[in-house]
Amino acid sequence: MTGLELTFTGAEVLCPGEGVCARTLSIGEGHILADPAGRVVDLSGYLILPGIVDLHGDAFERHLAPRRGAMPDMAEGVIATEAELAANGITTGVLAQFYSWEGGVRGPEYAAQVFAAIREAQPQVVTDLRAQLRFETHMLDDYEGLPQKIADWGVSYLVFNDHLPHDRLAAGKVPARLTGQALKAGRNPEVHLAMLQDMHARSAEVPAAIDRLIGRLAGQGIRFGSHDDHTAEDRATWRARGATIAEFPETHAAALAAHEAGDGVIFGAPNAARGNSHKGNVSAAEMVAEGLCDALASDYHYPSLRRAVLKLVREGVCDLARGWALLSEGPARLLGLEDRGRLAPGLRADLVILDTATGRVAATLADGRISYMSGEVAARFI
Repeated sequence: MTGLELTFTGAEVLCPGEGVCARTLSIGEGHILADPAGRVVDLSGYLILPGIVDLHGDAFERHLAPRRGAMPDMAEGVIATEAELAANGITTGVLAQFYSWEGGVRGPEYAAQVFAAIREAQPQVVTDLRAQLRFETHMLDDYEGLPQKIADWGVSYLVFNDHLPHDRLAAGKVPARLTGQALKAGRNPEVHLAMLQDMHARSAEVPAAIDRLIGRLAGQGIRFGSHDDHTAEDRATWRARGATIAEFPETHAAALAAHEAGDGVIFGAPNAARGNSHKGNVSAAEMVAEGLCDALASDYHYPSLRRAVLKLVREGVCDLARGWALLSEGPARLLGLEDRGRLAPGLRADLVILDTATGRVAATLADGRISYMSGEVAARFI
């Protein structure tokens, strides 16, 4: 499909290198055009911005697994997720799926189902859906077969996590909430505890396993990232391995180390929208103010992307051009997607149209095709 051929007039447009300006914008064949083309649509009272590139979101879980047995056709859950993405101005959505010893919706078997559902749903949706694998580093028995799974699943972004409660295990204590966690994963609590203890005991084997895995995946276009870096040393370790994206660093020191080394730094939009981290980590808004953030990600709440940037602009932390780049140009660059992120001729026609008075999403177009439209703006198009 080639998308619509339209020329938008009367709107304010976020122009590359210029900020917000009054200018016509034309699209056709799925791209932004240099010259007027097609039917004219008056978008007076609206603001046209680059479509949002969300490079880490797991809020799709509520659509794929709302309650046990409620979504037997998981591809329908992906389609429902796409509707929410589009309603929030997201034109490229990275669905971040766990591969974890925690089991349940974070277990390996469930991950395989999710990635299969994404592949099945992709031809039926407008939003560009992509897959991220969040791999628990201490699952040593899974390393050997992981490269083939990554290839089969179409994963292009691999992030390393470690959620083992090492402190309590090292002290010989039972981790908090162990029984509930075990039952949720379908395991006997004693079996679950023994599994955690065994993984913790083999911690010394993990660094070499990670290095071998990254080496095997080199040359396949995989992006590598770390999650929740706590110190500058943590970030240096991951950078040396080739993981040059730092997702949600927990401290100022880790974020600063990543930035100074040229690594991509991602913070959660809910953190920025709220004004602080719900876990007591460093404030995303403060990191944006200091220039230590390259991109904001939805994390667990898609509406927070737009809300966070508009709040940062209202509070004078940044102007709209710099703030919106954290949702579009910044994440597109980190993912190596040079064909999107700005409203420039030749790039993909990925647009989000906001109501200037309310700041709400009125319409979203991905690759020149409508993925969401509501209210008064629909009458303008029709």
